[in-house]
Amino acid sequence: MSTEDDTLRPEDFADAALAAITDAAGHDIAGAAGLLAEAGLLGISAAEDDGGLGLGLEFALSLAAIAGRENLGFPFVEQMLLARAFAGTPQAAALIAGELVATIAWQGDVGLGLASQAPFAGVCGAVLVARDGEAVLFERESLQVSEDPALDPERPQSWLGLAGAREIAVLDTEGFAALRREARLLQGAYVTGLAEAALETTAAYLETRTQFGRPLSAKQAVRHSLARMKLLVEKNKAALARALAADEFGAARDARAAFVTAAADAGFVLERAIHLHGAMGFTWEVPLHRALRAVRKIDAAFDTPAALRGLGKTFIDAA
Repeated sequence: MSTEDDTLRPEDFADAALAAITDAAGHDIAGAAGLLAEAGLLGISAAEDDGGLGLGLEFALSLAAIAGRENLGFPFVEQMLLARAFAGTPQAAALIAGELVATIAWQGDVGLGLASQAPFAGVCGAVLVARDGEAVLFERESLQVSEDPALDPERPQSWLGLAGAREIAVLDTEGFAALRREARLLQGAYVTGLAEAALETTAAYLETRTQFGRPLSAKQAVRHSLARMKLLVEKNKAALARALAADEFGAARDARAAFVTAAADAGFVLERAIHLHGAMGFTWEVPLHRALRAVRKIDAAFDTPAALRGLGKTFIDAA
């Protein structure tokens, strides 16, 4: 699909994407895959020859943010990444069509015989696992899957035993490195979407909640909190957009800083939103705790403390 003369923008997909993602949220994994595929979302940035739309990664970034706003119970970011990474293969076409649902184990290695931090692995058809710099797509039924509800009992992560696992396809070292960079950008957009939705929910709540005859949003301390939350959300949107663009030398920017700050700030915004809601923040009617759990799972999957140390080392070495 051509985007010449800038006639097509990521914002143009927002309304259609929101409707499809909201609809998908009410279905199981297979049903959600079918709806998202029918809307063309799974292959938004995948190759046209595979059935994708062939649009730039900025379009996938926009969709990841919308999925975050809806806290979609589907490995949407992983599906988009894999459909793009396996270009030219039968697996890419199946991923784009929703016939194959796959996820990524963000921790572990084939050499260790164990992998973890794979969202929805128990109900997917395939899982990508690192192997000495490259990555292997395994048939999920050949893996030993053990759910880990420590961070989220409703949507647990999984531990995967790899003994006897059957390979479907291999992603080379260069392709896997590109996938991990793009994953930081999309996951950064996802957690920022979670934070933005929490901010909007909180602002609406505080406008209707009164104390001593005045809405809580009229209090200066509350307004300061909302302003800081809004600043963090907008700052991270800008940082992710900048990280997506090439630098002044035409090279890809390091996405780690944008991701680490987006994850940290999303956690702060959600915790503050829960605080401003009082006890309501932990209820099923205002399930902000679900969004906070989603952020913490992504934190753990990408080991953000280690990423922060790596950024510090890069800065020191460059000095």
